[in-house]
Amino acid sequence: MEIDERLLNDSEAIVSMDLCELRLIKDGEVDWFLLIPLRENMIDWSDLTLEDQMTLSYEITLVSRKLKEMEVDKINVGSLGNIVPQLHIHVIGRKKTDRAWPNAIWGTSSPKAFESSRVDFWKDQFLVK
Repeated sequence: MEIDERLLNDSEAIVSMDLCELRLIKDGEVDWFLLIPLRENMIDWSDLTLEDQMTLSYEITLVSRKLKEMEVDKINVGSLGNIVPQLHIHVIGRKKTDRAWPNAIWGTSSPKAFESSRVDFWKDQFLVK
């Protein structure tokens, strides 16, 4: 199963889950995850089997709960796919102090450089303990 090159270029791998590969977008300000179901030819949520939809819901919840531990103000979950049609879900930890609050963060750029140490941090958070 191949992941779209744009998703690969914009993110770093964190962990493989039951259904998805979890990746961290290279954003210097917010923790912005992608959940990419590892199934061929998936474009929309409804293309998944009901069982995979339930697994995806579980994985979204797991990532959201990890983000809540970081004391974010709001979790944004979205699936756009207008530019990259491969099914992928954005899970973003938003704070009232981030660059776009209270507006959508889509299409904005971080004023801070991405720190690769965030990849190691998040890999540690998702270790099975």
